[in-house]
Amino acid sequence: MSDVTAVEKFVKQYKDLKSEIAKVIVGQEEVVNQILISIFSGGHALLIGVPGLAKTLMVNTIAQALGLDFKRIQFTPDLMPSDILGSEILDENRHFHFVKGPIFANIILADEINRTPPKTQAALLEAMQERSVTVAGHHYDLSLPYFVLATQNPIEQEGTYPLPEAQLDRFMFAVNLDYPSFEEEVQVVKSTTTDSKEKITHLFTAQQIVDIQHLIRRIPVADNVIEYAVTMVGKTRPNSQSASGLVKNYLDWGAGPRASQNLILAAKTHAVINGKFSPDIENVQAVAGSILRHRIIKNYKAEAEGITDDFIIKSLF
Repeated sequence: MSDVTAVEKFVKQYKDLKSEIAKVIVGQEEVVNQILISIFSGGHALLIGVPGLAKTLMVNTIAQALGLDFKRIQFTPDLMPSDILGSEILDENRHFHFVKGPIFANIILADEINRTPPKTQAALLEAMQERSVTVAGHHYDLSLPYFVLATQNPIEQEGTYPLPEAQLDRFMFAVNLDYPSFEEEVQVVKSTTTDSKEKITHLFTAQQIVDIQHLIRRIPVADNVIEYAVTMVGKTRPNSQSASGLVKNYLDWGAGPRASQNLILAAKTHAVINGKFSPDIENVQAVAGSILRHRIIKNYKAEAEGITDDFIIKSLF
């Protein structure tokens, strides 16, 4: 199959996938889009939202529709790295035997990742970056595709461990999840308080998703689009010559090169799901908010004056 035919087939599959997810998830179309773009780009996502907005249900539904193995890890202050990765046990024959932890799945929901100490947060890092884990000196490869979706609760900061910038940078997207509209909430209440249950059809296999990830990497990108993405990321750095007065005034730190890479990868996926064979500047702008949001660090002045991340990011266009 040629790449052109593969793109056309994927556009149709993506529409079916969205319809399948919409059977269970009401609204939240942009959030679902960004999670799917992240999966098909081979990245990870951080979901920021208050409790009760169906984050777990959303990820579980997406995993079912994609035909992937799903595991949820609830992060707590006493969670140890071995609780995630697995550990070696002595079996009845007095041989050490490795018991795999919940990290061995295709889609991992790391629930309230900021509730656990840094050493347990760091246990995810190798898995996220290398798609492998090392336990007791032994190296174990994870099944592909591999996607981590971590959630953070923005309203509870007491007794939590905010993710360090280096770890935040590993997430392709930071997606803000808002309350549903009145109509959507009415629909949610109607559909969840009855005895009927929607059955989700598997539309993909793991191998198909890996093939799509390779297809997206083969999508050509014009030099001016790459230069636009790199320039945009450069403008977030307060010490650079291209930084605007707004950035110099309100930012302490800008985005690194990983942001430029993710902008282009996500723009490719955004272009493909919209039936285009190459991304343009509009595709870069469409994904810029969620890719840069967690990579720019505002100063106290910005917080005091109520300057939002999205306002700063829009000024870069």
